[in-house]
Amino acid sequence: MAQSPSHKFGQQLGKLLEDIVLYDILKPRLEQFAQVKNYYLDWQRSRPARSGKKVTWEDKYGNKHDLDFVIEVDGTDNKLGRPVAFIESAWRRYTKHSKNKAQEIQGAILPIIELHHLSAPFYGVVLAGDFTKPALEQLKNNGFAVIYIPYKGVISAFQVIDFDVAFDEDTPDESYTTAYFPHP
Repeated sequence: MAQSPSHKFGQQLGKLLEDIVLYDILKPRLEQFAQVKNYYLDWQRSRPARSGKKVTWEDKYGNKHDLDFVIEVDGTDNKLGRPVAFIESAWRRYTKHSKNKAQEIQGAILPIIELHHLSAPFYGVVLAGDFTKPALEQLKNNGFAVIYIPYKGVISAFQVIDFDVAFDEDTPDESYTTAYFPHP
């Protein structure tokens, strides 16, 4: 299936933001927190306690969900612990899908939280791009801690290194061929 250059650029920008925010900024802080508390931090990588690289947890209905970060009590590389925190992330360029993404995150995390309610787990999201106020409020109203980086903040951050990542539905296709993202 063909993808528009805009869609592909948005995916690549989202992946770059995920790598920077999750793995360069958030992960080191979570690792430090977990180490101080003697918790185990799990993220997407190989771990003998589970199969594959994905951090997959089952909800109270038996559905499986792939997550970004889970903090566990008594977890080790070889043993799953008791979850005490679930942290998800998402990027959206346009608000038209932000409510759907908020509902997707909510629909995955809340049934897992219900299953592990005795652990009183923390659950939060790191969102970047364009999210509507109702999407953000829905997550907050359901108990999520929310860190939100607006699209304009993303643009400003890249401008510091003289890299223009601003785009919209009217950006000409040929503008994307000069982007600096490596092609898979």
